[in-house]
Amino acid sequence: MPLDPEAPYAFRDRLRTVHRPGRRDPDATAGPDEVAITTAWRIALPADADDLVRHTAEDLQDYFLTSMGISLVLDLGDQGEGPAVRLRVGLDDQEAGDERRHRIEAATDEIVLSGQGSKGVARAGHHLEELLNLRSGPFLALGVVERSPLFGPRMSHSGYGVDEFPDEHLAQLAHLGMDAVVVFTSAPNHTPDGRINRDPGSHSKGRFQRISEIAQRAARHGLDLYLYAYFHADRPVHPEDPGAARFYEETYGSAFAACPEAKGIVLVGESVEFPSHDPRTTGRMRLDPVPGNLPVDKPSPGWWPCEDYPQWVSMVRDSCRRHRPDADIIFWTYNWGWAPEAERLALINALPDDVTIQATFEMFEKFEHDGVTAVCVDYTASRIGPGPYFASEAAAVHQRGMRLSAMANTGGLTWDIGVLPYQPIPYQWAKRHAAVRQAHQDWGLTSVMENHHYGFWPSFVAELTNAAYHDPAPDPEELLAAIARRDFGPGADDALAGWRDWSAAWTDYVPTNGDQYGPFRIGPAYPFTLFTNPRPPAQAEAMFGDQIVSTPYKPDQGGTVAKSSPIRSVPAEIVSLQRLLTRWQQGTAHLEAAAALTPARLRAEADRMVNLGRYIEHCVTTTINAKRWWLAKNRLLIEPDPARAEETLAELRAIGQEEIANAEATIPLVQVDSRLGWEPSMEYLGDAPHLEWKLAHLHHALEVELPRYAASLQA
Repeated sequence: MPLDPEAPYAFRDRLRTVHRPGRRDPDATAGPDEVAITTAWRIALPADADDLVRHTAEDLQDYFLTSMGISLVLDLGDQGEGPAVRLRVGLDDQEAGDERRHRIEAATDEIVLSGQGSKGVARAGHHLEELLNLRSGPFLALGVVERSPLFGPRMSHSGYGVDEFPDEHLAQLAHLGMDAVVVFTSAPNHTPDGRINRDPGSHSKGRFQRISEIAQRAARHGLDLYLYAYFHADRPVHPEDPGAARFYEETYGSAFAACPEAKGIVLVGESVEFPSHDPRTTGRMRLDPVPGNLPVDKPSPGWWPCEDYPQWVSMVRDSCRRHRPDADIIFWTYNWGWAPEAERLALINALPDDVTIQATFEMFEKFEHDGVTAVCVDYTASRIGPGPYFASEAAAVHQRGMRLSAMANTGGLTWDIGVLPYQPIPYQWAKRHAAVRQAHQDWGLTSVMENHHYGFWPSFVAELTNAAYHDPAPDPEELLAAIARRDFGPGADDALAGWRDWSAAWTDYVPTNGDQYGPFRIGPAYPFTLFTNPRPPAQAEAMFGDQIVSTPYKPDQGGTVAKSSPIRSVPAEIVSLQRLLTRWQQGTAHLEAAAALTPARLRAEADRMVNLGRYIEHCVTTTINAKRWWLAKNRLLIEPDPARAEETLAELRAIGQEEIANAEATIPLVQVDSRLGWEPSMEYLGDAPHLEWKLAHLHHALEVELPRYAASLQA
């Protein structure tokens, strides 16, 4: 069943759909050990219910009407008669604990949704919806179910647009277990835009946005708000400099003054650079002029575990806590995970003990493939983790009794491919979930950042994550089988087989900076050129636009990839990606078979997943072709023998024609799913117009540049 083309940004309609129609199987009936919820039921809540509990009741009413086709009355004060879904704050055991702990008690004439606090009641409501969705009907097993969340906060950026949080998207995040949103903050009541990143000297504060208003709306869904420091000062100040206290009050302190509802702040080296006195660094900001224009042989302070970071963190902490005494200060060591362990741990051991340390779960992990060594760059689902960088810092944090957070990407997406909504590799994600749970057990991992500015998409992967991050957690194999039956009906077995192939295929993905900032960043829209260096056209207001896309393809770009030479590593990467592609195509064939068997009420979403699978195939093909093109182009430019150069020209023509066919076949895929080719901080760089742009440049290379070079060989 072909999907209809949709306009750009139409995917946001799906992000504003909290409760999906068609969840109920019209042929399903209640079993002997189940209670059936009918129109005779009502939703009862206490007369003194707070705003979150009232909102939970309203959300349930909409769920039953939209997804189950049942109209239930809201009964404030529980004055009515007959069976009811009852919302209660407080658990009978009165055991002290997490306010998000919740319980569902199902009897023949009532279902009681209770929580340790109001947030627990909301989670009980969301859990009820999950169970009924899996049952494909308003039928609930009799008995008691209780859960407690393992992590808090679970933080998420927006998938709707950078720092854009409509109420419906907030509701989706809450339904899938998130309990905090993250907002980039460039100044009080400002979020960054493209002007800041294009020209740091532009004095732009970004765009005005009442972050406090986002926090207030988020609270209605049981979500906290964290600021992500993105301050760009004209002249950053060291904590020892005159006027330092005032400077940090006017930046960090004032951000909390403008948004007192903020729960905490995330600090990342590259976004909060300061002129460190550590002699192992340049002591300058990354973009500052270099004296004498000499090569830089030291890292900038934002990329090194500077010995004066403890002093800096303490001053930032004090500035924030003047306005919110319990502000959670999260210090993320992302930028120097590559540094020697001794230097990193020395910093952790010197930091104040009342801040949270965050490390990236799999980053900088080394692994072998096809005779070469590769290194996990940011961020990838190809390796499970934890990497040695995370493990070493987690152990040190745990030993000090500090709070530990992980950047885990378990919302369902990484930088493996930059323009996807999520990565449909559930068995691979289940392994990551298990490893994150183990980190909770071994090192006291308390909180999780689920994604970065590529944002969040409500997918079945996010459902798996939410289930895994509660205790007790269901068996992931059993849950996946239940999801497959729910979403594909008779096609469930084929869907499971396809997901297995896709998950296994992704272990052959090779994470490199050259690819993640190149062809895998924007997919088949990535340009193939010979002697030009075109930049993909970008929207001026986009936070990053094309600035984080590297052209032309350079496999050694970035400095954190494996030290093996490109001439050795690139052929091995091609071999690995070709294995990935073969296994991925097998998975897509299984999903196509599953979709063909899927009931009509579910068919559109099944076809959308097949479409996503095909798009990923084309992204992998582009990256393989980019590597082949790069190798051939470099041979051409150093080949002294005209006859051999002609052979290489023929090879380039063949690769170019293959890539033309690949890019052309991608256009229909992005036309029926407007989320493909889009990323929140870049906006559209991989949609149909950008694919046409890429094709025009590739045609120019094949029809103008190659013939000119061939003619020069005869001169």
